[in-house]
Amino acid sequence: MADIANIVEELSKLTVIEAADLVKKLEEKWGVTAAAPVAVAAAGVAGGAAAAPEAAKDTFDVILASLPADKKISVIKAVREIKAGLGLAEAKALVEGAPKPVLEGANKADSDAAKKKLEEAGAKVEVK
Repeated sequence: MADIANIVEELSKLTVIEAADLVKKLEEKWGVTAAAPVAVAAAGVAGGAAAAPEAAKDTFDVILASLPADKKISVIKAVREIKAGLGLAEAKALVEGAPKPVLEGANKADSDAAKKKLEEAGAKVEVK
């Protein structure tokens, strides 16, 4: 049996065009079609590493879904802590316009911290 580590190393050196050509040849040889997984595999090979069928999500959006009226002030304070440059009027508009995103494209730690802070303030939060 071939050494898998060496195969992975060689595949990592392929360009996107070479990887696409390899996929076509394998489809012909094996008589299969790899329509959806091909894009993921080619993207991973182009990045210089072997890709898993499902890549782990690394950016998250924290969305303020809703809040009770009696918690509005505490949620506004929490939003201002999360978004440091946000003024009082902007934070109030964001909270009153719920559901709205509070953070977009945040990493896992930042999104978890923001979610916890908003929930402690009384808001309902979604992380997507």
